[in-house]
Amino acid sequence: MPNPTAAMLVIGDEILSGRTRDSNMYHLAGKLAAKGIDLREVRMVPDVADTIVSALNELRAAYDHVFTSGGIGPTHDDITADCVARAFGVGIDVRADARAILASHYPGGAADLNPARLRMARIPDGAVLIENPVSKAPGFSMDNVHVMAGVPSVFEVMVESLLPTLTGGAPLLTENVRIDRGEGDIAGPLAEIDARFPQVAIGSYPVQRDGRFLVNIVLRSADRAALDAATNDVRALAE
Repeated sequence: MPNPTAAMLVIGDEILSGRTRDSNMYHLAGKLAAKGIDLREVRMVPDVADTIVSALNELRAAYDHVFTSGGIGPTHDDITADCVARAFGVGIDVRADARAILASHYPGGAADLNPARLRMARIPDGAVLIENPVSKAPGFSMDNVHVMAGVPSVFEVMVESLLPTLTGGAPLLTENVRIDRGEGDIAGPLAEIDARFPQVAIGSYPVQRDGRFLVNIVLRSADRAALDAATNDVRALAE
């Protein structure tokens, strides 16, 4: 049975402008691989409602899970929750349970929840909250769309809260082989190995070190036996 599939939607002008470097995709990819959920696509979109809604609808129809990062904070450009509600055709408002969780983060409790902070308690109708132990403001899941913060430290704890609730498949196993030859020297034999092992994804990544060209071969598969056999054949190319 194939593993569940996933896409990630990274939301925010600051990512596309280069002002902020995204690390959430790297973190999510590793966690999903270990869970047995295959990350198949990553998109980055600006803080534009029509673009976000269109991307959400395309991705949630194509994959078993969609993970979003960014756009659920207290400012005017944090529009992800509204876009999810629009994509699913449901209402959105401040929800009592989200409000209570958020209030617990501030010294003055509910009295400290000004209109900006209350934006973080606005949840689409029917969504399930995702716990956020760091800053309390929850993420949420709406059907197969999982909405999380863009701040890496918060995104990462939300992923930890969410993953135990998802059903995965066979974890993706990885092997790395370094070959001290140029990529052109091994391209033919490597293609033959790739054809012999359709269960194994084989990537070739050239590097230059001390004036010499080397190749890192990365092999990935959920099938341990096939991975070991393919890895042995790749290692033979270095001999």
